[in-house]
Amino acid sequence: MTPEILEIEFKGSKRVPYFNPKAIKVKPGDYVIVEADKGIDLGRVNKIGRLVALIQIKGKPKNVIRKAAPEDLEKLKENRQKEAMAFLVGREKIKKHNLNMKLVDVEYQFDNNKLTFYFTSDKRIDFRALVRDLAAKYRTRIELRQIGVRDEARRLGGLGVCGKPLCCSCFMHEFEPITTQYARIQHLPLNPCKLTGVCGRLKCCLLFEKTFYECSLQKFPPLDTKIRTDRGDAVVEKVDIFKELIYLRYIREDEVEAISPEEFKEIQKEPAYAPAEV
Repeated sequence: MTPEILEIEFKGSKRVPYFNPKAIKVKPGDYVIVEADKGIDLGRVNKIGRLVALIQIKGKPKNVIRKAAPEDLEKLKENRQKEAMAFLVGREKIKKHNLNMKLVDVEYQFDNNKLTFYFTSDKRIDFRALVRDLAAKYRTRIELRQIGVRDEARRLGGLGVCGKPLCCSCFMHEFEPITTQYARIQHLPLNPCKLTGVCGRLKCCLLFEKTFYECSLQKFPPLDTKIRTDRGDAVVEKVDIFKELIYLRYIREDEVEAISPEEFKEIQKEPAYAPAEV
């Protein structure tokens, strides 16, 4: 029988599925000790049960060992303090070796068997000398991991323009490519200041709302569609999918009228035709 699967969250909103072979009774928010590379780590239970089963799991999950004790949480606080100091040291070492990289975060494995430095850079970096320098300083396994700007936003967290925590640091597991075509589908102006998130890339919410707009817009004519009515030629200037209104501008009168999709079908004397593709 396959053991229960839990989703465990670590520093930087990193979420990993784990088996619970001992059937340890836990709930979201509990801290647990889990297997890690050549040691153990500590994380917080994020999801349990069917919610985890919906996640596409890659590889074989490691196991949960036990619930965290109060002394484990005290050690976690100590590790966070050491990470803050290691961040300052890492930044000095990067400057010393004159490397074109930005240090984002530092994370100790719970048992201190590994120290990971996360950084961003526009190109590949030869950091072998830096690793040797850091290994001599901390006497533990050093790992330097290059991440993208979207991963940087996930690790650091923050608030979006909506006033809520960033989606990538709350529930997203994988990043998907997002293009300006998603904004065009939603009839949004291609203004970089409005469309980009704190990471400097297109907002992930453009992806979330894409399917909704594609389905909703099927009942509306495309923008710039021209029709002939009793009042003369008119063009579709705007559509409002929430109020279910089509805004027609009558060319001869230069007036705008808001009508429903049903009224749009009734008033046209000839079939509507959309603007030619550019």
